Amino acid sequence: MHKGGMMAAAMVLAPLMSVSPAARAELAVAANDGKQLLAGETAHLVPDSIAVLDLAAKPVRVLGRVNAPASMIGSPNAVVVAKDQSFAIVTAAQKYNPADPLNPVSDDKVSVIDLADPAHPKLLQTVKAGPNAAGISLNRAGTLALVAARDEGAIYAFTVKGKTLTPAGKGMLDKDSAPADVVFAPDGRHAYAVTWNAGKLFELAVDGSRLTRTDRELATGRSAYGAVVTPDGRWLINTNVGGTGADRTGSVTVTDLRTMKLASVTRAGRTPEHVLLSPDGRHVAVVLANGAATSKTDPAWNKVIGLFKVYALENGRLREVARADTCHWAQGAAWNASGTLLLQQCAAERELIGFRFDGKTLVRDKAITLPFAARPGAVAAAHSR
Repeated sequence: MHKGGMMAAAMVLAPLMSVSPAARAELAVAANDGKQLLAGETAHLVPDSIAVLDLAAKPVRVLGRVNAPASMIGSPNAVVVAKDQSFAIVTAAQKYNPADPLNPVSDDKVSVIDLADPAHPKLLQTVKAGPNAAGISLNRAGTLALVAARDEGAIYAFTVKGKTLTPAGKGMLDKDSAPADVVFAPDGRHAYAVTWNAGKLFELAVDGSRLTRTDRELATGRSAYGAVVTPDGRWLINTNVGGTGADRTGSVTVTDLRTMKLASVTRAGRTPEHVLLSPDGRHVAVVLANGAATSKTDPAWNKVIGLFKVYALENGRLREVARADTCHWAQGAAWNASGTLLLQQCAAERELIGFRFDGKTLVRDKAITLPFAARPGAVAAAHSR
């Protein structure tokens, strides 16, 4: 190439070379629990780990991994990714119990993972929230993180500067309410906690880093577990794991945040583990554990399987548009940015699988099957919250 051509090429390439690997990839971050054992599985004890995935790759692939505290028992919303994909925050609701390896105990860890080089993620910081640190959310500005402390009935606040968390107090709910998850309103001026024991939705006013419980609350259903808020701030959708009737059917409720009243209640199925909104806000995916066995030694292993259901959100109501069988001990899930792909974590199989969604059908993409040494428990992308 002649000198002028080389200079022109350099001018074109320079902006591309300045773009970080994180900015070029569509990242998801998965938390994997290495201490969650079943009887006879002590040989499977491995470190907890965080995996960074590229959702834009065909097929989806693991870019990098780093050991850090994580837990699959607890909220599937235990991971949040910054909007610019520069870092992630992961909570750990449990830690290894050497006195009783089959029964981990509550933990309070909140860790920051650097994603500047997705192929080599780094554990930057680990701080403490309250015991049984569960669901986590980050405001759109990326300046405040909230963590639900299930064993304390509190929501912990952390200011975020750069990639550093600083404890900034907490907001109290009812002492024994057991908040499993917390999610911001889009404007960042309010947050909403869903509570396992109380089965209620609580509103918190957010002023800087100060959290104040308002007088607005609502009973949603038994064992409220996870929540999402639509991009326009109108609707909050949450799962209620505690089933009713002989089939123990759990529900998904939609709350109108303008009136703090239920807009709809949908009987979803057994154990709705995770609820997640498509990036455009039009579809709601629900992960159903469905009573599927946790071990291949269980006689029911080949009889019951987990379920994915996708609903259209229509003026506060849910209409089922697609469903698919998934795996055993189904946990967290994540959409890609275009809403055409769903990832599903399978704790029993110790793998992550993928499904293609075209607006009408949900079909397994067998090219997406990623094995993990630890049990996958929570996953998120930058658009997940």
